[in-house]
Amino acid sequence: MDDNANLKKIKDNWANGDLYERYVGRWSRLVAREFLKWLAVPAGGKWLDVGCGTGALSQTILEVSKPASITALDRSEAFVAFTGSQITDERVRFEVGDAQSLNSDIGLFDAIVSGLVLNFIPQPEQALAGMRRVARKGGIVAGYVWDYAEGMQMMRHFWDAAVALDPKVHDIDEVKRFPHSRPEPLKALFQEAGFQHVEVIPIEVPTNFRDFDDYWSPFLGGQGPAPSYAMSLSEDARANLREKIRAGLPIQSDGSIHLKARAWGIKGIC
Repeated sequence: MDDNANLKKIKDNWANGDLYERYVGRWSRLVAREFLKWLAVPAGGKWLDVGCGTGALSQTILEVSKPASITALDRSEAFVAFTGSQITDERVRFEVGDAQSLNSDIGLFDAIVSGLVLNFIPQPEQALAGMRRVARKGGIVAGYVWDYAEGMQMMRHFWDAAVALDPKVHDIDEVKRFPHSRPEPLKALFQEAGFQHVEVIPIEVPTNFRDFDDYWSPFLGGQGPAPSYAMSLSEDARANLREKIRAGLPIQSDGSIHLKARAWGIKGIC
């Protein structure tokens, strides 16, 4: 079997909440706070969190937006179990469910949100149609995705090093896989789904690491595309990748690494 076929066999893994938190959950929480301030949904709303993952967005809604209720769903049973064990607020109900097959009543929700999920939905048009159906008229549908092209620096350093070592890896680089990680196609996706007053904004947060191990070890957890690729490598190839990345990082004299992460936030009105 050729190398390209081997690359295509690598599957994104979403099974361990603790490991996902160490990888990007901790940074998603920073983005979520700025995202919700921008949405400015009035208190007392009914929310739907599509692809709730480890609860970064749901927890922040509780802290920032004073909701009446949140329905939080994810395809991963392991993530739903993890999040349900972490968030015990009675206003939140967790469900295993598919973003492309929403079963809620028509016009039920005031706000429907999705953090770092839209890129991973095979048919985002179908998912957005479902979100629009279950949102009330005048309600908001919104989300955020990483800027894989350049703004999500921890991942950009990873993929640039991986491609430098093996140019075929370009085909599984997240910037290649996920065209909606740019503002223009993301906005077009929402407009074509029929939303009004569509807006896209950049949300930038710091991603500061204590040392190289704090940066590198989350990639060994196997949760998400880059870690899944890292763990598909032989031990020697993974060590080569590690050192290639290390050489390109802006490591400070005290060993810390100060990077930034940019997400694109988007919202539309039903």
